Amino acid sequence: MQRLFFPRKVAIVLRVMNSLGIDKDPKDTRVVVAMSGGVDSSVAAALLHEQGYDVVGVTLQLYDYGEAVAKSKTCCAGQDIYDAKKVADKCGFPHYVLNYESNFRESVIEDFVGSYMRGQTPIPCVKCNQSVKFHDLLQVAKDLGADCMATGHYIKRVINDDGRATLHRAHDHGKDQSYFLFATTQEQLDFLRFPWAAGAKTKPVGRPTASA
Repeated sequence: MQRLFFPRKVAIVLRVMNSLGIDKDPKDTRVVVAMSGGVDSSVAAALLHEQGYDVVGVTLQLYDYGEAVAKSKTCCAGQDIYDAKKVADKCGFPHYVLNYESNFRESVIEDFVGSYMRGQTPIPCVKCNQSVKFHDLLQVAKDLGADCMATGHYIKRVINDDGRATLHRAHDHGKDQSYFLFATTQEQLDFLRFPWAAGAKTKPVGRPTASA
């Protein structure tokens, strides 16, 4: 009697990454979006929500609310906080405002004044990203169970052959914001995502998109 041999069945599992490079369905991927109240971060949050991600918006209140409520074009203050909440309410995802006024004053404002008095030329936005937004806020995102944190920065994030994330200038060099994040650590960059620059040759016009 002749015996027939059949090859064993081999199960092949294909891992498909979502648009944020995470091995999960968008609906199962929690993304905390740092919403300054500006157009870029608000549109980034709205676009991620439209793509089906589990979006949670977080805004840091960096100034005394009573003094800043009438201000505009100021990151994380006054009208901008209201605008961020308005976007979240319209889209239907949760939004939290965290009071980081004292952290911001100690880590950014006092450091700025001290550096300036020493004849240096500090860049408060870089310091804020380094010591507040990508330090304290990133930890908040992890505490909320996020798989990553997204911002509205126009920056190109690339995964090298060794699996490490690296920071690059965006396609549109005239609007590139990578300079402001030069102090970002490897650990932070691995957790961060920048939806604006994902495959975009030019930065989209934010306000028409935001008003749609």
